[in-house]
Amino acid sequence: MNVIVVGLSHKTAPVKLRELLMVPDSRIGEAVKRLMAHPSIHEGVFLQTCNRVEVYAVTDHADDGFSGVQEFLVDTHLSLSAEQLLPHLYWHAGDRAITHLFRVASSLDSLVVGEPQILGQVKECFMDASTHDASGVILNKVFQKAISVAKRVRTETRIAENAVSVSYAAVELAKKVFGNLSEQTVMLVGAGEMAKLAAQHLVADGVQQVFLTTRDSLRARDMADRFHGTPMPFEKFRTYLYKADIVLCSTGAPHYVIGPEDVERAVRERWNRPIFLIDVAVPRNIDPAVRQVDNAFLFDMDDLEKCVERNRDERRKEAVRAERIVQDEVGIMLRWMQALKATPVIIALRKHAEDIKHAELQKVFGRLGMLTPEQREAMEHLASGIIKKLLHGPFVALKDAAQMSNGSMYIEAARHFYDLEKHLVAKDSVDVRGPVDRKPSGGDGLPSASAPESAREKVSE
Repeated sequence: MNVIVVGLSHKTAPVKLRELLMVPDSRIGEAVKRLMAHPSIHEGVFLQTCNRVEVYAVTDHADDGFSGVQEFLVDTHLSLSAEQLLPHLYWHAGDRAITHLFRVASSLDSLVVGEPQILGQVKECFMDASTHDASGVILNKVFQKAISVAKRVRTETRIAENAVSVSYAAVELAKKVFGNLSEQTVMLVGAGEMAKLAAQHLVADGVQQVFLTTRDSLRARDMADRFHGTPMPFEKFRTYLYKADIVLCSTGAPHYVIGPEDVERAVRERWNRPIFLIDVAVPRNIDPAVRQVDNAFLFDMDDLEKCVERNRDERRKEAVRAERIVQDEVGIMLRWMQALKATPVIIALRKHAEDIKHAELQKVFGRLGMLTPEQREAMEHLASGIIKKLLHGPFVALKDAAQMSNGSMYIEAARHFYDLEKHLVAKDSVDVRGPVDRKPSGGDGLPSASAPESAREKVSE
């Protein structure tokens, strides 16, 4: 058996193509069932976000699985032909497929490294697969491990810290000036998208009072509804500047709309309490001379970009640490999957021993005649104890053999020595290495020695 992934992302396909591959939430169940209907696919998980569409699957042979997923993607999206889709796909099998999933869940493969949304999206797609009986023993384990790896990355690194967007960098700087933002007042001057995004982040971080002004009074009222704020006439906003702890400015004016005299007056009326001004307009809307005003802190786009770049450097450093964590966890996952090779033989050997025990006990009970329940129980307990002690060594040896490069030889020998063919429910072992990564042509704890874990495990938080 092989774990594979086939997909495309912001790295391989334009947004127009990614949009065409999106499946509406109402049709996810239908899509998952169609995937599982393919004869080469034994387990499957369908992951889609605004930046990626991927199918994870368990298959007997990687090439058959690749073909099956390709057919699924084309059949599910009738507006796309195979010729349009194939050049944008990536194909991974075995350890590389598992590494890819762990990196995706940990946001190491995201457009913005460290972004938090992807983990929730991975959880959701896994739950969808479980709900529709598409994930089984292998993908359950792999996805649960991916979720725990992502949590470990966030706990042990600072990859999600430090703003890497201009709009959130403004919030980060405001926190450095004021600390707790819940008691601060924001004034949004203008309707520029960057300022609105920053205001949205500020509100999300606890700001409760927002004043809004723009030359278009209707637009100001719409924005006030959006931020649960208070609109004010554009021509009077300077009069109320003293009320704002944080001023976000982004108008379409080709000149300064806030000058040093406006800020000096506001600071006096604030009894010299600090005022934080963020100019995200190009061309600038706040006179740089405002920097000379005591207790006024002005930041423009250049300042925010410098902050973002420093933070990107920090995230890149943390990403190196995160990659090491991923590789460690992939190794653990691979060892678990390697051990799966021995599981069918271990189960068959136990069943073989239980059959022998049952048959021999029936012979003894027949010869001894009437026995009390206590006597029968004692004999059964004796027989079970003998079998347990006899099988312990072979079980340990088989698990150890599964970790060896020539382990298949020992596992096959056990099949032959104990004549286990009639007890085996699955002859195929798990090939976790699989073929190497490839582009289409043309066109990652050991399993129990007892029965396999439930085929429908849920996500453990």
